[in-house]
Amino acid sequence: MKITAMKTSLLWPALAALALSGCSVGHTEYSRTAMQHVDMSVTGIPTVLGLGILGTTIPLTPEYSLTAAHVAKTAVQRVKAYHPYCDVAIIYHKNSPETLAKFRSGAIGEPIKMYGYSFISAMPVESSGVNLARTAITNKWNKKPCMAMASNAGVVQGMSGGAVYNADQTIGGVIVGYSHEISNVRSKKVILKDVSLYIPYGDFKKWLESNIGQTQNATPDHA
Repeated sequence: MKITAMKTSLLWPALAALALSGCSVGHTEYSRTAMQHVDMSVTGIPTVLGLGILGTTIPLTPEYSLTAAHVAKTAVQRVKAYHPYCDVAIIYHKNSPETLAKFRSGAIGEPIKMYGYSFISAMPVESSGVNLARTAITNKWNKKPCMAMASNAGVVQGMSGGAVYNADQTIGGVIVGYSHEISNVRSKKVILKDVSLYIPYGDFKKWLESNIGQTQNATPDHA
């Protein structure tokens, strides 16, 4: 699977390979806080031998959760809607009556935290980093004009569908995978290595609002 980076922090065109499964990049650690931000989605029984399928979901409203489309495809929960060109989906899931997620698109250079569940341990994990680059993706789950954000926050298999949080505790996007390197399209020079990838809120905002009518919970984007 290939993704084409339309711009990085220096606006370089680039090319990267997107991994939706496998090992990991960066550092992640066990986190009780993660359990307050995300839920585990599982089909089968995850074990150290790699049996079963595990992903992560984000409580959205009392009736719905948000996740990656490739996680929703194998989840036991019923799917309400798939994004037409990004790896994002809404599933039916009972959450706390007080659940009302708040979103804001983050900018390159902003600090973030990622929350999800490890496929190997089935334990909640988190990582920290900053946004590095905007990247266009073309593969089974992502098509033009879908854009991803690359960051140096760690990610491990199972975190797909998990939440990316901005410093102000708003949700900045949905984790979809990672890439071991991003290279310039023309020169083939490697620009970034071992980056996590997520779909930023700005790329699915209108779709989300049209499917759940949740315009009041989104905080203003940066100018």
